[in-house]
Amino acid sequence: MRLDPVGRLLKLPPALTGRVRTTKGIPVRMRDGVILRADHYGPALDAELPTVLVRTPYGRGAPTSLLCRAVAQRGFNVLIQSCRGTGDSGGTFEPLLQEREDGLDTLDWLRLQPWYDGRLLTYGPSYVGFVQWALAAEAGDELKAMATIVTASDFGPPTYAGGAFSLDTVLTWSAILDAQRGPRLENAVELLRGQPRLQRGLARVPLAEADRITTGAEIEFFQRWLAEADPTSAYWTQRGHTHSLPKITAPVLMIGGWYDIFLPWQLVDYAALRAAGLQPHLTVGPWHHGSAGLFQHSAAEAVAWFRAHTGGPERIRERPVRVHVGGTAGWRELPEWPPVTSQTQPWYLRRNATLSTTPAPGGERLDGFTYDPKHPTPALGGPRLIGKISGRRDNRPLEARPDVLTFTSEPLTEPLEVVGPISAEITVHATCVRPNGSTPPTRDLVPYFDVFVRLCEVDEQDRSWNICDGLARAAATETGPATGTDPASEPAAAGQTVRVELWPTAYRFAAGRRIRVQVSGGAHPRFSRNPGTGAPLGHELELRAVRQEILTPSSISLPVLRPEPEPESELAQESEPVAQSSNVDGPTSV
Repeated sequence: MRLDPVGRLLKLPPALTGRVRTTKGIPVRMRDGVILRADHYGPALDAELPTVLVRTPYGRGAPTSLLCRAVAQRGFNVLIQSCRGTGDSGGTFEPLLQEREDGLDTLDWLRLQPWYDGRLLTYGPSYVGFVQWALAAEAGDELKAMATIVTASDFGPPTYAGGAFSLDTVLTWSAILDAQRGPRLENAVELLRGQPRLQRGLARVPLAEADRITTGAEIEFFQRWLAEADPTSAYWTQRGHTHSLPKITAPVLMIGGWYDIFLPWQLVDYAALRAAGLQPHLTVGPWHHGSAGLFQHSAAEAVAWFRAHTGGPERIRERPVRVHVGGTAGWRELPEWPPVTSQTQPWYLRRNATLSTTPAPGGERLDGFTYDPKHPTPALGGPRLIGKISGRRDNRPLEARPDVLTFTSEPLTEPLEVVGPISAEITVHATCVRPNGSTPPTRDLVPYFDVFVRLCEVDEQDRSWNICDGLARAAATETGPATGTDPASEPAAAGQTVRVELWPTAYRFAAGRRIRVQVSGGAHPRFSRNPGTGAPLGHELELRAVRQEILTPSSISLPVLRPEPEPESELAQESEPVAQSSNVDGPTSV
């Protein structure tokens, strides 16, 4: 048998054969006559074999082709197809729109192939995961198992996270797709230079010009996504597949990362499947969207999942949920997500930049800052599309800025394990700031603003490591609280309570460490800057600074896990370190 470096690197089970027949550029006709191109990897085994289908807009070359070959060596036919309008496939790529029809037409084509034995498996991350959801509900009993990785069934809500616009994700993805069509040398030079065109696009005001600055041309879907800012609109409903989740009958494996851009909505999909009576398996590790550890782990777990559901010897773990616990080297297995053993524990923001489980009197001013959209508060680490700027970072440079507030607890006397969803309620009194620095009367200008909240752990060296975060977009009114807030929770004539849903987490704060909560007015360009005027996306012609005074009561709710046996001692060798990520070499300039 030939050497198997990819299989060893990915920690796959032993290969069944070293010989794989590869047929490239196979034409697959869609119902409208468009031809999509695909490659088939067929192992040289005298047996009926299940087929793994991978549909992708990112090309069929390395490293994906290496993975396809390695999977085929484990006893699977693998068909990898370029989505409509990408690679050498015909038609026009309009994101999300035709993946259902094209997936079903590809399945019809598979049924005519002599090597297809009627057992279908689907695999892939991100957009390659989305196309699985597009197909799954109508694939019937042929679909034996799915492996969906860092993805969601509906891309509308992640595009407008917290009511803002996920600028970094959308524009960076647009640049990636554009680069695939452009000259390789030119794109390589742009990448080596740090993508200056993309950086200029991310900084551009108004947003309607960002795509032209980045790619040199208007991108139709980027402009449409600026205009379709309601994720519940007909545009997004037509392109999403959340409604079809209850119709899926195949076993589903879901793999996510604590620092992944899709995690909250991936867990919404998990909850929808559970509500429909299904038992999806869920793994969440210490990964961001492009983690090498995620690539390795997901390939190995997916192959084992596929073999278990097509007659292989692999056994499925008894507890369907497995999460990596940050601050440790171990994993915890749970019967479901979120764990029923977690109890909500509020931590209150208090005067003198402190954080405590003791409530503070209502109506007190804690601190304040001015958010200036001309110089927006920058994003540092956290969930981002590109790996080198993602994940866990030392937040001291960010926290040194005057537009970022911090509230910090005393050193913990015992460990605190937090596992589950996290939310914050921040009471804000917001006023517009005139160019001369003065604040107008309350009824003069209506302030529009964002509240960004981040949970951190402060270690013994006073380094502040981000664990999870979230943002909510709000607008003050003359007569009531911010849009989307709870009027009953608003202190009289004092401010308005803005609820912020943070990314969920599983993290163990060690004894002697401190809990820190950051509060600021944004995280650009991860979220588009709030112009302060209420202008629609793409029309930010005026930028207006807003002064935010943080009042009591303000708090963050932590899901504290009741004492159980320690997490298993298995080291997370397949993942990246979480105590100090490999992309952290010390303080990062902001």
